[in-house]
Amino acid sequence: MKIFLKHILFLLLLHSSFLIPNYSFSQRVALVLSGGASKGGAHIGVIRALEEQQIPISYIAGTSIGAVVGAMYASGYTPDEMEKLMNSENFQQWAAGVMDEKYIYFYRKEEPNASWISTNFDFTKKLTALLPSQLLKTYEIDYRFMELLSPANAVCKGDFDHLMIPFRCVASDIDSTSAMVIRKGDLSTAVRGSMSIPLIFPPVVINNKLVFDGGMYNNFPVNVALNDFHPNVIIGSRVAQRYDKPDRDDIISQLLVMLMERQSDTILFPESVLIVPRIPSYGMLDFRHTRELADSGYRATLRKITDIRKLVTDSVSLLAMAQRRKEFNRQKPEMRFDSIHISGLNKTQARYVRHILKHGKSTVNKEELQAEYFRFIDEGFIKNIFPVAKFNPATGYYDLYLDVTKSPGFDAQFGGNFTLGTSNMAFLELQYKYLWTKALHFMVNGYFGRFYTSAKVDARIDFNSKIPWFVEANYTYNNFNYFKNVTFFFDDKTPTYIIEREYFGSLKVGVPCTSKGKLTLGMTYAFSNDKYYQSNVFSRTDTADQTSFHYMAPALIFELNGLNRKQFASAGARLRLSLSYINGREGMIPGSTAVNPGLIEKYHDWFRFSLIYDNYFQRLGPLKFGFYAEGTISNQPLFSNYTSSLLYTKAFQPLPESQTYFLPAFRANNYAAAGLKMVLRIYKKIEYRLEGYIFQPYQAILENNQTQTAYYGKKFSDRAYMASTAIVYNSPLGPLSLGVNYYDKLPDSFTLNFNFGYILFNGRAMP
Repeated sequence: MKIFLKHILFLLLLHSSFLIPNYSFSQRVALVLSGGASKGGAHIGVIRALEEQQIPISYIAGTSIGAVVGAMYASGYTPDEMEKLMNSENFQQWAAGVMDEKYIYFYRKEEPNASWISTNFDFTKKLTALLPSQLLKTYEIDYRFMELLSPANAVCKGDFDHLMIPFRCVASDIDSTSAMVIRKGDLSTAVRGSMSIPLIFPPVVINNKLVFDGGMYNNFPVNVALNDFHPNVIIGSRVAQRYDKPDRDDIISQLLVMLMERQSDTILFPESVLIVPRIPSYGMLDFRHTRELADSGYRATLRKITDIRKLVTDSVSLLAMAQRRKEFNRQKPEMRFDSIHISGLNKTQARYVRHILKHGKSTVNKEELQAEYFRFIDEGFIKNIFPVAKFNPATGYYDLYLDVTKSPGFDAQFGGNFTLGTSNMAFLELQYKYLWTKALHFMVNGYFGRFYTSAKVDARIDFNSKIPWFVEANYTYNNFNYFKNVTFFFDDKTPTYIIEREYFGSLKVGVPCTSKGKLTLGMTYAFSNDKYYQSNVFSRTDTADQTSFHYMAPALIFELNGLNRKQFASAGARLRLSLSYINGREGMIPGSTAVNPGLIEKYHDWFRFSLIYDNYFQRLGPLKFGFYAEGTISNQPLFSNYTSSLLYTKAFQPLPESQTYFLPAFRANNYAAAGLKMVLRIYKKIEYRLEGYIFQPYQAILENNQTQTAYYGKKFSDRAYMASTAIVYNSPLGPLSLGVNYYDKLPDSFTLNFNFGYILFNGRAMP
């Protein structure tokens, strides 16, 4: 019986040896990971080397990027998985505050305008409260950390001692101006708080306290490891002492150095080894070099293995570590969401958010939630949103907690274009957004200049069903004064007196087609009134001819737009297809110089199909090529005279400056046009552009000088050419360009142009 009991006892001890955590070894080894922003990629190499050398890691304490790496490792991620993630383009975008393009929905965007800057404001708040509190948006990285770390948090039930490896996260409590050691709670929130670099990332709230980057007060938390874990041995990985010497021209670096306290970068504990990888100077948020940094940390650790082995005699095999990781990860519940709890919004708004996140489903998986979550963010109603996922053992699902800070309802945009010519204009727009049971947008804008004046009022309602759609109504006034828009550098020997005015209201219904496209069905009712002389020989006492046109124009428009800029794009593609029907009454009142003095009234109706295709191909070093095509097919009739016939045709205007000229050679009822573009990146945001286009009308509209009427020329004759060469600097406000354009069949074909800003206008009545 005694022998049998001894065998049983031996088997129990053997079995328990596989279940005891790392910290149950006779030697307790704590790994301390410093802050250091992107340089923290070296920590991954340190952990990889320790694993390969079978050095047990009993505990981890980390600050900032050290907290990120430490939390992931303690949550069951391998060094290879961490390196792959942090070295990815996705992680680089998360850290830089850039939203994934697939979550930026084109169907929500208003028409491109001439704005330089946009600012939110709230009449009820102080001016200081309206100043930006961070440079980067953290929508993506907050959500991704929730995805990465919440399952491990469910396993440990919010107690960091019960992660795969016991873990401590260090952040900074601004109120008490001291380090905060986080031992329990939500793991993703703790890590995000620890990496909240002042002025770069917004802080988070933990235990009702505003929390910033742990590096402010404890960038190398050796004391935390000592006080909390009482280890026998400490291994420290230090990738940065403190922020670099401030740059006299960089206010951010100056403020960061002032905010960070001077701290010790050494380990005073006698049983310790300090690893300091050799790290080049990389940008604070430049994670593109994670692989090289990990290699540096790996090599630095191998150089210290002899010193480590003098202190650490225990070993843990790679197989045992893999088995322990597998067992921990097996316990992680699948991320499926049930209840959604929202703070920061009223009941109606919270109900709206819950509806669009779940669309009436009882539960949603993380992929379904992710798509709707970022779609809601893209609506522009929120300033900040922080997600927390808590596993509910009673239901077997996660509860989602969203802490929302609304954006101010009002938004102002300012911009325009400054030129040495006469097409100077200022732009102002005011928007108001309100989140109700539906998303409501109201907008009014104005352009003010000698050449172009406009005003627009717009209202839109978004219906965020499973397949979202919107209804939009607007009223627009446009005025183009081509007579005043003569070139600055060359005298125009044959100035054209043309003033175009149009007043129109539109009602549109639209749905998205992928994240980059939309399909719109609309109805426009318009009145235009144009004044012009059909001869350049006139005096102050002469009166101009007038053509008015009352019409309605239903239209179906499909558009895909992935261009990287609203003017002078260098990447992406755009496709626009429009089918419209125009039906209306022309009225012509002849002026004193008209050949035919009688009043004219005609009814016109026609169909028009138009196509625009703009695409930039893969970059070849600093060089990119683009292709542009445009065409129109129509059964549009001629109007009562030559000038009015041209006024209501489709114009080919691929160059920004070409929109400011009335170019008869590039107008036709039916035409095809194409061109090639070359964009050479000279330095950062400075580019050299070379563009050339061919315009081929099916039948050019020509003038009978005797009667001032229009007639069609020969088929496929009267081809015209357009070209441009320019240097463009894409500044943070807008493009600065200097170039020369060529327009075929003009008395002065070459124009020298200088512009700062955008040559963009409100939409026209005819699609």
